[in-house]
Amino acid sequence: MCDLQNTRGFRSQLKDSIPVAELSSQAGAYGVQDTLSKGFTSVKNELLPSHPLELSEKNFQLSQDQMNFSTLRNIQGIHAPLKLQMEFRATKQIQRLPFLQSSNIALDTLRGNDESIGFEDILNDPAQSEVMGEPHVMVEYKLGLL
Repeated sequence: MCDLQNTRGFRSQLKDSIPVAELSSQAGAYGVQDTLSKGFTSVKNELLPSHPLELSEKNFQLSQDQMNFSTLRNIQGIHAPLKLQMEFRATKQIQRLPFLQSSNIALDTLRGNDESIGFEDILNDPAQSEVMGEPHVMVEYKLGLL
């Protein structure tokens, strides 16, 4: 029992002797990131949009949905956009297995995009997808077993 108390006391002394500021910084003691404990850095997250319209194009569908919801609310009342948002959430949850590409045809039908051909329909061929892995591992990861 004494050994257990001594080790607890030693751990608390050790914890108190290490400055907290050094533990919370991204760079290590020599100005280099500690990849082992912090993970790899992502340069993509630190980049700014290269063109003024890039951010607008990235959020186009979201702003289009917000405009449609506000118009629908003004015309039919608050129940219509709430019902449509619930249907959107329900259709977003319908997915294929994690290792198969999902077409989201129900979501496209709700938005009215099923009758139009867009850029992603021609150049985003699911057969050429780079997302492929071990099916059993991907399903176990999705279910939280790993």
